[in-house]
Amino acid sequence: MRSILIAPSLALCATIAAAQGAPSQGASHVVVLPDQLTWKAAPPSLPAGAKVAVMEGNPAEAGPFTMRLSLPNGFRVPPHYHSSIEHLTTLKGTFRVGMGDKFDAAALTSLPVGGFVAMQPGTHHFVEAQGETIVQLHGVGPWNVTYINPADDPRKATP
Repeated sequence: MRSILIAPSLALCATIAAAQGAPSQGASHVVVLPDQLTWKAAPPSLPAGAKVAVMEGNPAEAGPFTMRLSLPNGFRVPPHYHSSIEHLTTLKGTFRVGMGDKFDAAALTSLPVGGFVAMQPGTHHFVEAQGETIVQLHGVGPWNVTYINPADDPRKATP
């Protein structure tokens, strides 16, 4: 297994966060209204098609962050893990998650709107969106993705 810290690719997230101008920020709070979100292409550590809106912090840096991911119907992320805890809540659609080193559709658990999952660092998992899906992900950065099978890594150049 090869671990790749996505901090360089998350420079995009930092740019997104800066471009959003955090709708209302104070020294002790962040207020984000849904119509103020700016959606951009997700970092290259995720398969093409996902969009991201960073709401708090910078996922590429140490410290807390909150972001939303918009996933098209059928969007999949092959088996992978993160080096820090991941908290995820479904806001729209159905987020499906399974545990293990190989994608197994029969092992997916559906998280409808309001569904929540917290995964400890190193938890091997895979995901799929059923319908247009929006999830809110928060944790402590730097956020990274390590694919179980390096060939699944979308950052890997194809010949």
